[in-house]
Amino acid sequence: MPGQAQVNGSDRARLRLSKGWVQGVALVMVFGFFVMGMLALRTYTDSMPLPERVTGPGGDVVYTRAEVTAGQQTFLRRGLQQYGSVMGHGAYLGPDYTAEYLRISAEHIKGRLAASGQQEPIEATKRMLRENRYDKASGELAFTAEQVSAFEDAKKHYADFFGTDSTRYGLLPEVITDPREIHELTAFFSWTAWASAAERPGHSYSYTNNWPPEPRVDNTPTADIVVWSGLSLTALLVGLGALFALYGRWSRTIGWHAAEQPALAFRQPGEVQITKAQKVTAWFFFVVAALFLGQTLLGGAIEHYRADLSTFFGIDLARVLPFNLARTWHVQLALFWTAAAFLAAGVYLTPIIAGREPRRQHWLAWGLLGALVIVVVGSLTGEAVSIFGADWAKGSIFFDQQWEYLDLPRFWQALLVIGLFLWIAIVYRGIRSRLKTEHRLNMPWLFLYAGLAIPAFYAVGMLASAQSHLTVAEFWRFWVVHLWVEDFLELFTTVMVAYIFVMLGVVRRQIAIQIIFLDVILYSAGGVIGTMHHLYFSGTPVEHMALGAFFSALEVIPLTFLTVEAWTFLQLGSRQQNRGNAPFPHRWAVMFLVAVGFWNFVGAGVFGFLINLPIVSYYQIGTALTANHGHGAMMGVYGMLAVGLSLFALRYIIPAARWPDRLAKLSFWSLNIGLAWMMFVTLLPLGILQLWHSVNDGYFEARTLGYLTEPGNAVLEWLRMPGDVIMIVGGALPFLWITYLGIRHGITPAATQLQPETLYVEETDHAAQDRTGLPVAVGTGEPPASRRRYASDRRNEPEEP
Repeated sequence: MPGQAQVNGSDRARLRLSKGWVQGVALVMVFGFFVMGMLALRTYTDSMPLPERVTGPGGDVVYTRAEVTAGQQTFLRRGLQQYGSVMGHGAYLGPDYTAEYLRISAEHIKGRLAASGQQEPIEATKRMLRENRYDKASGELAFTAEQVSAFEDAKKHYADFFGTDSTRYGLLPEVITDPREIHELTAFFSWTAWASAAERPGHSYSYTNNWPPEPRVDNTPTADIVVWSGLSLTALLVGLGALFALYGRWSRTIGWHAAEQPALAFRQPGEVQITKAQKVTAWFFFVVAALFLGQTLLGGAIEHYRADLSTFFGIDLARVLPFNLARTWHVQLALFWTAAAFLAAGVYLTPIIAGREPRRQHWLAWGLLGALVIVVVGSLTGEAVSIFGADWAKGSIFFDQQWEYLDLPRFWQALLVIGLFLWIAIVYRGIRSRLKTEHRLNMPWLFLYAGLAIPAFYAVGMLASAQSHLTVAEFWRFWVVHLWVEDFLELFTTVMVAYIFVMLGVVRRQIAIQIIFLDVILYSAGGVIGTMHHLYFSGTPVEHMALGAFFSALEVIPLTFLTVEAWTFLQLGSRQQNRGNAPFPHRWAVMFLVAVGFWNFVGAGVFGFLINLPIVSYYQIGTALTANHGHGAMMGVYGMLAVGLSLFALRYIIPAARWPDRLAKLSFWSLNIGLAWMMFVTLLPLGILQLWHSVNDGYFEARTLGYLTEPGNAVLEWLRMPGDVIMIVGGALPFLWITYLGIRHGITPAATQLQPETLYVEETDHAAQDRTGLPVAVGTGEPPASRRRYASDRRNEPEEP
């Protein structure tokens, strides 16, 4: 049949799928990663240079390449990227050290030139800092006498700041006092500031595309920043127009559509048996909830630092939990608990997909849980030791903290990668027998492919070490921060949700497969190359900004499509509930999935696009608008999904008589209200004010502690407290209690065989006939054995002889 891919054979199920879907996915993936490969090459060959040495007028060495790298390691080891930022990336309480050093040196040089009788010291300062004296052949960067003097002045500033014998900045007292470390740290800041002002050879803008905004060195938006901002907006409008045109034409054949079965009777919790590995997931979900609670408490502490930096209700908290340690743990736990929920959901679904559970599978699940706990405890301990600056731990792979979001020390990072591959091996072991009977584009294989992408793309983060060139490290770590989280976790999310709805009989398999392929095409079309919107100002060539801006704008299109389809998605469960006498048991799990769609559009889409335009990002990077997007995307999408998947599995682990439906309802509304309060009451208005201040008064000024602690801003920070209380008390605690019920009262596992791909649904004869398209003998309730698998995708095929 033209236009259809069919697989025939005695040992594999057949699948009819338009070749266009496969070709579309292949085209998007090949094009996206080919471009990323070219950009990787350009990152290594044409990023801002790291000099072998920086010398003064007399040839004396000011600092060396090794000292810059050592300063970078100190910056990471002591958790300073979780306090302030460099080149815009990092935390939001402290300053951006690139912008700060640039301001210090510009002011110092202007003062020196004015004192020497220079008639136009402001213009002379601009010329001095924009002139590129780097010699590529020798690897030497020549500083003027004024630049050398500015470096020494900056060293005194940082020695005073980091040597302060108090916690008034939210850091440990005397956090860094070693003169050598101060010298190396200042060298690291100096190098990034030099690259932000010195003009790239052959161009009239700096290595960072004239970032940060700083009139003292003539850093203003470049033509590329303005033009590509306009082109990205145009791409979005064209893309949205194409989306609605295509949706209007094929809305009845794409997207979420119910199977329109006459009747389904859902077997209720208490009537269902689970396997031993599924019972182990109850402990996974308990650990997930405990980590989530810890993360929310740390979030409250971080927010209090911004509202009142000096004291935590009379307690000098920074002596035991400084801001940078609290934020490190907060960020790491966000990744740990959401990823752990995904792993647990994968383990839970595996025996349902296969229809059986291999012997001793539950022991592997216990081993995975133990490895997860070891990684969490080990990494959090290592980060604390690193930030507190224990001399005996310096340089250790067990303790040295790394880049933001990849903070866990090298050993624990490698162990986590191994654990993720162990998880996919457990999943493969569980569904291996099923894979042998399925076409490689059927649902079981798609589930495996999506799961395999999780460890594979997280492992890419290993290429960003603490010794890596800053720009190279930024390139690879954002493969994890963006590509892993926003593309491949999104893919795994779609596969799991679609698979669950197929198992529940809510959608047909062919529709689910098409949704997955559509997701890959839409997300990857913009998401893969769109990763580069994080690297506008990280010292990469201008094509990173151009392509990143253009393709990141396309990321809004699939989120818009999900919003259009949200109402249909919301009705899927209720339609099934209305068809049978037994109630639909997953109301709150589905509600969390609906919340995922809402926050995907608002947090990831609207607020993400707001800050991704190059001209906006130029002034706002590292402000509260970044945090606003981050919370909406991470908690709103992956946090809500993690809770929803947990409730879905726990609904069958917890006996029906003990299921706390009111607590599930309370947790749902409290988490969503708390998140909305956090974003719309505090982060969004504060971010808008900070953006205005950056444009009007200067980026350096907008990032200072003086501005952040102004009375008006402090009021906005305090107004967040009710939302945090609602989220913690009404959202996280009830969720923890529900997971506790799963381990305290969970049913005894007794199943080793399950009905494949059927989540506890009993069909009437007519429903089975409608789903399969084949006649069913009255009273059997079963289609012919040879036609059960994926028969719904062959409903129009003639009977085989």
